[in-house]
Amino acid sequence: MKALLALEDGRTFTCQSFTGPGEAHGEVVFNTSMTGYQEILTDPSYRGQMVTMTYPLIGNYGVNEDDIESDRIQVAAFIVREYQQYPSNFRSVSTLADYLQKQGILGVQELDTRALTRHIRKAGAMRGIISTQDLDPSSLSQKARQIPSMAGQDLVKSVTTTRPYFWQNGKPVFADLDKATLNSKVWNFKAKKYSVAVFDFGVKYNILRCLEKVGCEVLVLPALTSAKTVRDLDPDGIFLSNGPGDPQPVTYAVETIKSLLGYRPIFGICLGNQLLGLAIGGETYKLKFGHRGANQPVKNLLTGRIEITSQNHGFAVDTKSMEDKGVEVTHINLNDDTFEGFRHHGYDAFSVQYHPEASPGPHDAGYLFEDFVKKMKKR
Repeated sequence: MKALLALEDGRTFTCQSFTGPGEAHGEVVFNTSMTGYQEILTDPSYRGQMVTMTYPLIGNYGVNEDDIESDRIQVAAFIVREYQQYPSNFRSVSTLADYLQKQGILGVQELDTRALTRHIRKAGAMRGIISTQDLDPSSLSQKARQIPSMAGQDLVKSVTTTRPYFWQNGKPVFADLDKATLNSKVWNFKAKKYSVAVFDFGVKYNILRCLEKVGCEVLVLPALTSAKTVRDLDPDGIFLSNGPGDPQPVTYAVETIKSLLGYRPIFGICLGNQLLGLAIGGETYKLKFGHRGANQPVKNLLTGRIEITSQNHGFAVDTKSMEDKGVEVTHINLNDDTFEGFRHHGYDAFSVQYHPEASPGPHDAGYLFEDFVKKMKKR
């Protein structure tokens, strides 16, 4: 089925839908991972974005019930060079096309993804729209310009959990918890495991798996949870998750984090890093085309080691804005020298911009979860 992708600057790309008729819009971005498309599809950090895979052959190993990072597909649309309709993998339970169709997500192929990626790298990530119904370039480009910009949008509210849940044995367990019952008595293993309150700004399941793996009892909280509620829970540590979009509109989270600085050890990832930076007094800005892929080189300034990391973000903390804030920059991106992590000794808080839990990606930075446990143990 013929389809057309139109960008806000007027550039268009012909393609074909492999999921049937439809129309989708969002910010067009690219991911350089060679595998892991199911994890990418279900990563809440991609909310509101149409993801282009630079690796040309997608769908060859199908989809399964284990490689998911949230309860649903999060991307607005999926763009590939060549879709493989006959998967071959012992774990596969469905084709990629069926998986997308069941959740109403548009998937297109036969698009020149190399040209699209080069265009985004030069012009920057921008709004776009894909349609099988409207194939007029000027009409579709006009529609793309009417899409709300990613900057200034609070997308956290669209992905955060609506009610608290425990993460137990690799899956969410919803309990009958409300403001009245969220207190220090909710923990089931207080004396045996480190209790961690996780702010869900769009948390990936593998983060929760990693926390459980290092011996934590994990309670996931809605993004709007107050600092008072967290204090009532009396956790051993506080975790700030990844999430989609611009951190600046998420003012309620910034204010909550400010109130909790110094209360308990804090560990942040991705959007959590940006929100922690804002809470300490720093600033954030939108990257030209972001960092998305499983092969981003990061230098650990504390050890001098180079870590190959998994990343997915379009905004970053401004390095200069963190000067004189009592923080130590711990990680930098070797592709563009952007801010990748810091720690604040006075507040016993640290965070990184990349994803140490990977999924997909390398595990070079998995030690950070153990560092978090060490901080809780020391306290």
